[in-house]
Amino acid sequence: MTESENTQDDASQTAETSDDRITSNKVVAFHFRLCEVNEQGEHSEWLEQSNNREPLYYLHGFHNVIVGVEKALDGKQKGDKIQITLEPEEAYGQRNPEHLQRIPLKHLQLPDGIKKAAVGGLARARSERGWHNAIILKAGKFTADVDFNHPFAGRTLHYEIEVDTVRDATVEEIAHGHVHGAGGHQH
Repeated sequence: MTESENTQDDASQTAETSDDRITSNKVVAFHFRLCEVNEQGEHSEWLEQSNNREPLYYLHGFHNVIVGVEKALDGKQKGDKIQITLEPEEAYGQRNPEHLQRIPLKHLQLPDGIKKAAVGGLARARSERGWHNAIILKAGKFTADVDFNHPFAGRTLHYEIEVDTVRDATVEEIAHGHVHGAGGHQH
């Protein structure tokens, strides 16, 4: 084999490998398990997991998943397994006391089949920026105290992740900033 043929083979192998790696404009599917890490470094029971279900799909480089997960997956490929522990700043952020609010019950949308706001229940409220999920902290006759913080805000989280699929995003997915089709958004 000549030197130029050898170089060409190396270049095609590099291109092949780089196509399989997670970079911007790639659709990624992964399975995960998530638990909390307390101040002593102990792990809780698993809080969420995708095992035995569809993997989670996202468009890499578009902040469709939390920043720490996206950073950790950069450069990985199908079959790679990683474990990461993320501080709140790289996960769901710190809890914001301004996200605790008292709002009129008439501005809450309760899940289908739920007639009355209850402590610990979920609700949605509309603002000028769209719909926001909330947890009901206290329900009165006319108002409710709600928490708009993400339930995992302020928590140190540990993930076990396995990359299931990596593919090029379509032009439409890139233009819309999210995955379409199976595992993604339907228009």
